[in-house]
Amino acid sequence: MTRRLAAVALTAAAGVATLTAAGAAPAGSARADTVKPQAREIDFTGIVALSNCSGSLVRGPRSRDTDAALVMTNGHCLESGMPKAGEVIVDKGSSRTFTLLDRTGKKNLGTLRATRIEYATMTDTDVAIYRLDATYAAIEKRHGITALRLSTARPDDGTGIKVVSGYWKKIYTCEIDTAVHRLREAGWTWKDSIRYTPECETVHGTSGSPVIDVRTRQVVAVNNTGNDDGERCTLNNPCEVDRDGDVTVRRGAHYGQQTHLLARCLGKDNDVVLGKACALPRP
Repeated sequence: MTRRLAAVALTAAAGVATLTAAGAAPAGSARADTVKPQAREIDFTGIVALSNCSGSLVRGPRSRDTDAALVMTNGHCLESGMPKAGEVIVDKGSSRTFTLLDRTGKKNLGTLRATRIEYATMTDTDVAIYRLDATYAAIEKRHGITALRLSTARPDDGTGIKVVSGYWKKIYTCEIDTAVHRLREAGWTWKDSIRYTPECETVHGTSGSPVIDVRTRQVVAVNNTGNDDGERCTLNNPCEVDRDGDVTVRRGAHYGQQTHLLARCLGKDNDVVLGKACALPRP
């Protein structure tokens, strides 16, 4: 869960993180009236920092401005520690706080507070969704910040992405290299993970960062791990498992978990609806 683990202890002087016992990314025109406004570069809008990880203010395709807002991070970033393999947490009370950043990442705009963990797991994926005590409209009115949108589409190989870390206030730029059939780390297995091209050298503390498609500006994944030491399928050293069961270890490779399934599970009240149409693991 490198990028990564809940309760990582960060060594600021060295710029690295170590795990604690609890711990288990202009076109011109001659005619001004024909120039289309340029989309603003992806920045820290909608990004939050946790005490140990990164995260983002997100909304689904059916989310309304009047809905209680959601924050997304990794399941392994939960304040209670990492869920066990097979464990799914739903509708659990929480008062966790998140620091909301301005679009430059240089200023803290205020504190957001959760009322509950809407959904969290490290089975098949590595994600946690917190419900806040404020609506999207209230957050925008008070702080001028809008939420990032979760894409319902599966991203393609070669998609340009940015991994935006609220903890480190750093943006990584690269592409999706490929999808990985299974990613295994210690006792957890994740399905259809994405591997980044080498430019995204995410570090401990970037866990939970949104992975944003540079073209659509929508969230397509959540950053969660990388192979630190070249070990095989151990903690902080995930391995890739193909459809035939063959294992490949890629030292220095970094990964995220796709979020289109989560987007499709968000109902009209911003609840995670674990019905027939939702492919996320159930309790």
